[in-house]
Amino acid sequence: MERKLFNLFNYVLMFALIITMIIPLVNVAAISFSTDRASMAPGVKLFPSPFSTSGYEVLFERINILQPVLNTIYVSVIGTLLHVLLSALTAYALNRKDFWGKRFFVLFMLFTMIFPFQSIMIPSYIVYKGLGLINSLMAIVVSGMVSAYTVLILQSFFAKIPRSLEEAALIDGATEFTIFRTVYLPLSKAGIATVTLFQFVSKWNNFMESVIFLNNPSKYTLQVALKNLIISSDITSTTDSISKNTQMAGVVITIIPLIIVYVFLQRYFITGLTAGAVKE
Repeated sequence: MERKLFNLFNYVLMFALIITMIIPLVNVAAISFSTDRASMAPGVKLFPSPFSTSGYEVLFERINILQPVLNTIYVSVIGTLLHVLLSALTAYALNRKDFWGKRFFVLFMLFTMIFPFQSIMIPSYIVYKGLGLINSLMAIVVSGMVSAYTVLILQSFFAKIPRSLEEAALIDGATEFTIFRTVYLPLSKAGIATVTLFQFVSKWNNFMESVIFLNNPSKYTLQVALKNLIISSDITSTTDSISKNTQMAGVVITIIPLIIVYVFLQRYFITGLTAGAVKE
C-alpha cells in the first residue's frame, strides 16, 4: 500500500512538473500564431485566437533570417563536433593508468570551473583580437572548445569500460587511437549523446560571446539578430514597434532545431553501457 501511494505521489509530481514546462511553450507558440492585437492581450494563451501568421511574415520581412540561421548552424555544428572530440580525447588520456600527473591535471581543470565567462571577458577579447578572430564565427567556435565539465563526464563513462576489452584490442595489434575509436566511443554512446546535446544547446543559445566578438551584421547569429530587432523597435516610434507575436515567432524558430536534435538523441539517455554486461 505504501509503495502504491509513493508511486502515485511520483506520478502527480511528475505530471505537475511536465505541465509547468509545457504550458510556457504552448503559450509562446499560441502567441506567435495570433494577430498583433490578440498577442498584446494579457494572460496565458493555449490556442491562437484568431489564427494568424502575421508574426512570422513581419519577422521574415524585417530581418534576413536565413543568414543568422546559417551562421548559428555553422557555429553550433562545428563547435559541438570539435568540443566533443577534443573533450573525449582528453578524457581518454586522463583515463590512462600510466598518465603522469593525472591528479594534478584533474584538479587544475576543476579549478578553472570556478571562474565564469563574465570574469574573463576582457582577457578573452584581448587574446582573440591578437589572434585575428574578432568579427569571425571561429571566435564563437573556439570559445569553450574544451570544458572541464564535459571532460569529467566522459572520463566517468570511460572508467566503467572493462580493461579486458582494451587488453584484447592491444593483443590484436590495435593502436591507442584505434582503441579509442572502436572500443571507448561505441561503449560510451550515452555519455557522448548527453554532452553533445548539452554543448549543441549551449552553442545554439550562445549570446554573450556573440555580442562581444561579432559586430558585422552578416556574421550575426540568430540570437543576436533577434535581439537587435527587438531593441531597434523599442527605441523607435510606436508605429514601428515589434508586436508580441513577432517576438514569439523568433522564439519558436529558435526552439525548433533544439527539439529536433533532442528527439534524435533522447533515445541514448536511457541506454546503459554494455560494459556492465561484460564478465571480467
